[in-house]
Amino acid sequence: MTVEMHPGLGPVFPKPLQNPSEIDQLQEGGAISRLTYVGEAITLTRHKIEGKVPLIGFTGAPFTLMGYMIEGGGSKTMSKTKDWLEKYPKDVHRLLSLLTRVIIDYLVMQVESGAQLLQVFESSADHLTREQFIELSIPYLRNIRSGVQKKLEVKNLEQVPMTVFAKGGGHSLDVQAELGYEVIGLDWTMDPIEARKIVGDKVTLQGNLDPQDLYKTPEEIKSMTIDMVRKFGKHRYIANLGHGITPQTPLESMTAFTEAVHEAI
Repeated sequence: MTVEMHPGLGPVFPKPLQNPSEIDQLQEGGAISRLTYVGEAITLTRHKIEGKVPLIGFTGAPFTLMGYMIEGGGSKTMSKTKDWLEKYPKDVHRLLSLLTRVIIDYLVMQVESGAQLLQVFESSADHLTREQFIELSIPYLRNIRSGVQKKLEVKNLEQVPMTVFAKGGGHSLDVQAELGYEVIGLDWTMDPIEARKIVGDKVTLQGNLDPQDLYKTPEEIKSMTIDMVRKFGKHRYIANLGHGITPQTPLESMTAFTEAVHEAI
């Protein structure tokens, strides 16, 4: 499918899926060979950063990608996707399975190219109830984790840590903790102390400052960040934002955030 990047909108699909019969036209074969530029960019970046920081590869999760394919881009309501869930449940799972297979190969290619960690973004989890998340997301997230592990083993490549981040998926942290991912990303709505109680001490937590807080003063950012880090604690924790950074974020805000993290520990 054609994807265009539109300023202010993000990814746009000019010709979204209209009905399930169009799933058969999606070309699974050769999908990774059409994405070789991603691998080349990863390899180039890996060389450029000279081991100073780890290089993280990533992908959208199946349900999130399916939503873009049906809606034609980001959506606040996901109304067309939800219509598919009601009318075409079998076809929905067929499409999710297809996406899962391609995602596994895509992530393995990223590791081959030099990615040292992998993150799977289920950015549309906030449109799902716990029951829907367990049906439409969890099985495919689990298959991605196990599928990547198996293919890396077959290729005699070193296993890499994997992170699952489900925006709005706080209702299912207990289930996410059983998927085999080393790291669970949290959005800014989750309380760090409560999240740790739910997932236990064998999973690393990542997050979760609200990206909008980076528009506050450096002093406020520092105070909020130190408070956040101390709530999470030093054990199995990666300091991060609770979602993607917004385009207009001042550089000095990220400096204040980073310095506060180091000060807090």
